[in-house]
Amino acid sequence: MTDDRTDQRAAELLPEERAAGSDDPRAQAEAILADSDRREHDPQPVEERSSDQSAQ
Repeated sequence: MTDDRTDQRAAELLPEERAAGSDDPRAQAEAILADSDRREHDPQPVEERSSDQSAQ
């Protein structure tokens, strides 16, 4: 069974994803989508600061 979402993602790899190279663009797309799905369902804050801290 093919997954249309995976096939579409494999066909539309970003330039930096293509530059990384892959012998199997479909497997690369599956990994990208799995990571995206995981982050969507279990988001983690990138960083936490208090209001008195500033970006340096």
